[in-house]
Amino acid sequence: MSGTAGQVIRCKAAVAWEAGKPLVIEEVEVAPPQAMEVRLKILFTSLCHTDVYFWEAKGQTPLFPRIFGHEAGGIVESVGEGVTDLKPGDHVLPVFTGECKDCRHCKSEESNMCDLLRINTDRGVMLNDNKSRFSINGKPIYHFVGTSTFSEYTVVHVGCVAKINPAAPLDKVCVLSCGISTGLGATLNVAKPWKGSSVAIFGLGAVGLAAAEGARIAGAARIIGVDLNPKRFNEAKKFGVTEFVNPKDHDKPVQEVIAEMTGGGVDRSVECTGNVNAMISAFECVHDGWGVAVLVGVPNKDDSFKTHPMNLLNERTLKGTFFGNYKPRSDLPSVVEKYMNKELELEKFITHEVPFAEINKAFEYMLQGDGLRCIIRMDP
Repeated sequence: MSGTAGQVIRCKAAVAWEAGKPLVIEEVEVAPPQAMEVRLKILFTSLCHTDVYFWEAKGQTPLFPRIFGHEAGGIVESVGEGVTDLKPGDHVLPVFTGECKDCRHCKSEESNMCDLLRINTDRGVMLNDNKSRFSINGKPIYHFVGTSTFSEYTVVHVGCVAKINPAAPLDKVCVLSCGISTGLGATLNVAKPWKGSSVAIFGLGAVGLAAAEGARIAGAARIIGVDLNPKRFNEAKKFGVTEFVNPKDHDKPVQEVIAEMTGGGVDRSVECTGNVNAMISAFECVHDGWGVAVLVGVPNKDDSFKTHPMNLLNERTLKGTFFGNYKPRSDLPSVVEKYMNKELELEKFITHEVPFAEINKAFEYMLQGDGLRCIIRMDP
């Protein structure tokens, strides 16, 4: 065990004291892991739009002070009682959702929605004792989605930690712990396009481009990118997108435009915006008889959409997915290997890098819509 095992660690963390205000680098105390928990030394983390959404406190119960961050790579520093499959020194990706391996979901080959460790954005404490492992002068600082990676050390439930190949560069594969795997898996695991097929991707942010990357890996012949921002098309070509449709350029619904372009509709579509109109379009633009539409984007809580039942009776399929249907502990190691084998390109998702002291710059880049992923280097 490491020299710090069983002791409180003092380290730097970026604390959000209130909604929408710049994060403040503070010295925090990180308690040792309890039963079925591990304490991680975070080496690289990146900023995902979900962090920004909850930092702005849009549409959910605000919980502050809090340590955000959930896309990261690090090394196990120490383990709590009952942890047998991880040891100090292991290279890992912490994940916002988990895999307990015991519930019906974890035992099902079709689901990755663990009963115990499914994402919970309202909970700011650990499951074991409903307390935080972070504090400043005895005052608790809340966790975020069980990961809180904007800290040099963090404590995570063992079921939310994927052990990976120690040769994999953590400053690259850290982006696989959320958005990139979500889009990639939506295509490869759920839409399942075949070689030579046509795929429409709605929304060309990081998740949508990861979905396009999945279509490229699968060998799709036509990958149609749909976005309201024409600046995104050039970038999208790197991810295999062959054509671009901006709904604002047409005086008819975009699903009709796509149906005309493709002789009746695409074989597969993946929606990555969370906009209900895009969801309807993604479903209605697939070909009857075999078309499959996959919803990835998270809608606002009061949203609903309608489509004519004949769209389903005409043998179109509508599916949803969560984290690309990947089970974190079982499946993420093999996604890392796709990168190591050069099947999957991650460098093109990483557009910025900042030191931890300048973490607020990462928020500025995202709020300005500048780039895809910003890597935050924890070591000075």
